[in-house]
Amino acid sequence: MSQSLSRVWLHLVFSTKDRRAYLQRDDFRDEMFRMLGHHVDQTGCVPLRAGGWIDHVHIVCGLSRTVTIARLVEHVKTETSKWAKKASHGISTFSWQEGYGAFSVSQSILSQVVEYVNRQPEHHGRRSFQDEFRELHLKHEIEIDERYVWD
Repeated sequence: MSQSLSRVWLHLVFSTKDRRAYLQRDDFRDEMFRMLGHHVDQTGCVPLRAGGWIDHVHIVCGLSRTVTIARLVEHVKTETSKWAKKASHGISTFSWQEGYGAFSVSQSILSQVVEYVNRQPEHHGRRSFQDEFRELHLKHEIEIDERYVWD
């Protein structure tokens, strides 16, 4: 076969530094979600949905066959941090946590994951980001060492 084809869907999750409520303002948060999608697209990946809450974000995207997950996340975090610090309504101290969660998404449940991201404000009326992150890792059978997760 002369072509290299792939379809890999990802659910990326990461928080603001120390889970600060940098995304508290609706207008800033909505613009951040647009910027996340824009910078996912800049890497050649396919942004499907970016959402989240006041202290973290979720990105559902298709991974390009020419970029690594680490490179994708690094680019998105770096560029959105720069934007957040310079935006007219931005925050000069804005930063993301060091790490991230990356979870594979089956095509058969992709729409459910997108809907989950759409409902983030509802979820976080009932539970914290930390509980949500633990649950995602448990569901995907990924062990976490909490000494290093909550920066």
